[in-house]
Amino acid sequence: MRLVTNEFVPLKNVKIDDGFWSKYTEIAKEKIIPYQWQAINDLVPDTEPSHAIKNFRIAAGLEQGEFDGYVFQDSDVAKWLEAVAYRLTIDPDDELEKTADEVIDLLEKAQDEDGYLMTYFQIKEPDKKFTNLLDCHELYCAGHMTEAAVAYYEATGKDKLLNIMCRFIDLIDKKIGPGENQLHGYPGHPELELALVRLYRVTGEERYLRLCEYMVNARGTEPHFFDEELKKRNGINLWGGYQERVDKRYNQSHKPIREQAEAVGHSVRAGYLYTGVADLAAETGDESLKKAAETLWDNITKKQMYITGGIGSQVHGEAFSFDYHLPNDSVYNETCAAISMVFFAQRMLRMNPDSKYADTMERLIYNATICGMALDGRHFFYTNPLSMWEEATKKAGVCGHIRSKRPGWFGCACCPPNLARMITSLGNYVYSAGDDTIYTHLYIGGEAEVNMPFGTVRISQRGNYPWDGRITFSVGEGRYTLALRIPAWARSFEIKVNGLKEKPEIRNGYACITRDWKADDSVYLNLPMPIEFIEANPLAREDNGRVAIQRGPVVYCLESADNGDKLDALRITDFNCFTEFKDESLFPGAVYIRGKALRRRDWEGGELYRPVVSGDEEEVEITALPYAFWDNREDTREMTVWLRR
Repeated sequence: MRLVTNEFVPLKNVKIDDGFWSKYTEIAKEKIIPYQWQAINDLVPDTEPSHAIKNFRIAAGLEQGEFDGYVFQDSDVAKWLEAVAYRLTIDPDDELEKTADEVIDLLEKAQDEDGYLMTYFQIKEPDKKFTNLLDCHELYCAGHMTEAAVAYYEATGKDKLLNIMCRFIDLIDKKIGPGENQLHGYPGHPELELALVRLYRVTGEERYLRLCEYMVNARGTEPHFFDEELKKRNGINLWGGYQERVDKRYNQSHKPIREQAEAVGHSVRAGYLYTGVADLAAETGDESLKKAAETLWDNITKKQMYITGGIGSQVHGEAFSFDYHLPNDSVYNETCAAISMVFFAQRMLRMNPDSKYADTMERLIYNATICGMALDGRHFFYTNPLSMWEEATKKAGVCGHIRSKRPGWFGCACCPPNLARMITSLGNYVYSAGDDTIYTHLYIGGEAEVNMPFGTVRISQRGNYPWDGRITFSVGEGRYTLALRIPAWARSFEIKVNGLKEKPEIRNGYACITRDWKADDSVYLNLPMPIEFIEANPLAREDNGRVAIQRGPVVYCLESADNGDKLDALRITDFNCFTEFKDESLFPGAVYIRGKALRRRDWEGGELYRPVVSGDEEEVEITALPYAFWDNREDTREMTVWLRR
């Protein structure tokens, strides 16, 4: 019995018309997708070449040459195609579709007769296919291309890419499984798991769901597959070196998934794996898997997540470290990891419409995800610190992975196309429906058609979120419950139906209004957005004695461009002196925050230490901008989220 209690409204049924997200959608449409097309074709000057399309041309026999780039380079093309599919769903474009069709034709030419499709092995090491699932990302790339295939089929009705990937997945299904002559393996980098569930849902082919089930259940069992695989390779890893043992925590294979109580290892792998686990639990009705997903969710969000929603606190392994270890200047916080948590949140909501999942999803989309991209749509962060001192990024090894300026592209370019696919598919996260209830998870302006048992309900919302918490809904007729999320940050709320105050029942964080709705009934929701100062649990040592500024779902930061250098010398003593104001220099309608602080004066003698001296501070005015908008000006040498109190 499936554990799905509600289904998200399909992207094709949602039209976003929103002051905030329409801007990002436009950036994706006009800048990100065209720019990334140039990047994967090596047409962007002064950036690291991608080689992604070239590798497929070589594999297809259309060009001579050697494989170049990372072993997982194919995934950049997959994510670009997936973003294109979502773009075509919300805004058809004949020329873009023609370009995508040509890429798909190229993939068809590159595919081997037996269905295999991964350019690294096809070009460089054709005799070593499926010999290194630990390192070589075969299943990861297959997963991303499968997601693209499903999205493109749903967007256009064209099944060529879907058929290409079904052939490859069929081959994988023959190679991997419980049989005597099969590999008893699973992905070194999880991703295929969630893709298999998506493929199952669009094709109805139960073999794909069972393959996912096998991979999830086999992971972490003994004898350990990665140990056995390493022995067969005589300890030789992808890079030609000798490897004595496998770091199983790194790829979440240290224990069977049902025995894992804390998130460990590479944070992107974890996010994709947990998403697949939640998907599988929902489709198979496996309560033990659901419980495992809930346990891991709680560990991340209550003990290992930054205030922005970012995850992965250490550069070593791009990984989680341990509970409450949340350093701000040496953090990793990969953009892809935040995006994976958006996926995880949505899957948890399908099983249980609890506002804690949507609250985190909202925190992620307004802070930890879009901070990975400049507002020009052409520069990107891989890592996202909460404190940046430019000199330290250049001279201190512990901060060497942090960039003070977003580069145009990366050789390892997983994050930019991941952002593109998240932004273009955002309409798929706003509403869901189950039985007699329509849930509003995100407050994003636009219109939607929601399929209910009795017919189609049209719903629209208008407002100026996230800058203003006043939202107006127009709803269609029928008897149903409208469930509006009351965010955890909201200290109060007001709801009116057709101008009359409503006192709705609150269920799992949603205000539920049940009635016989008439066409064009109006619902008004007011979520006041005062400026708040947030403190961290004392166990989060990096933030003791500090506060962060938040207003509504938006986390703020200070930049040296507004506040001068030595941001760590600032101290807030009066929380009541802060006011909001509009500043549209970077983004239309953006709300900034201004207030007073004390700044320690420079020492005249230049000594390193001295006895405490009173009165060595001066009052200054400080300005905070949304964290997602930092580093969009040239003169940013420092940035911080947490301020001394």
